[in-house]
Amino acid sequence: MRLGEISLAGLLALFSMYLMWKSTELPIGFIRGQGPGGGFWPFWLSAGMLLSCLVIALNWWRGKSPASTSDEPLMDAFGWRTVIFVGGGVAGFVALVSVVSMYGAVAIFLVYYLRFLGRHSWLLTLAIALTLPVGLFFFFEGAMQISMPQGLPFTQPFFDLMYDIIY
Repeated sequence: MRLGEISLAGLLALFSMYLMWKSTELPIGFIRGQGPGGGFWPFWLSAGMLLSCLVIALNWWRGKSPASTSDEPLMDAFGWRTVIFVGGGVAGFVALVSVVSMYGAVAIFLVYYLRFLGRHSWLLTLAIALTLPVGLFFFFEGAMQISMPQGLPFTQPFFDLMYDIIY
C-alpha cells in the first residue's frame, strides 16, 4: 500500500507536468476581449493536480496518511474486480464516442455505471443518464461553443433538434 501511494502520486505528478508543458502551446492567460486562452484550463487544472500530488507525497513522507504506514497489499480481489469493471466501462465509453456521439456515450456509460455497477434504481439511473448529457450539450455547444464528437449520421436528428433550441 505504501509503495502504491507514492508510485501513483509520482506518476500523476509526471503526467501533470507533461499536460502543463503541452498546454503552453496555446495561450494560458486571459486574452483581452476574448476570455481565457485555449491552454488556460488544461494548464491550471494540471497545476492543481500537480499541487495535490505534492501534498500526497509530503503526507506520505511524514507518514500522515493511512496508506503511508500500511504494509497491506495495494488491492484485494474485490479492488481488482472493481478496477476491471470500471476500466472496462471507461474503455467502452471511449469506443462508443465515435459511434453514438460524446453525449450518447455519456448516457450509456451512466446507465452501466449507475444501474449495473452501483445498483441504483431505474428511475434514478434514467433521470441522470438522460438529463446530464442534455445539460452537457447545452454547456459545451451552447455556452462554451465547443463542439463534441457527434458520432455516426444516425445521431444527427438529435443534434438538429438541440441546435434548434440553442439557436
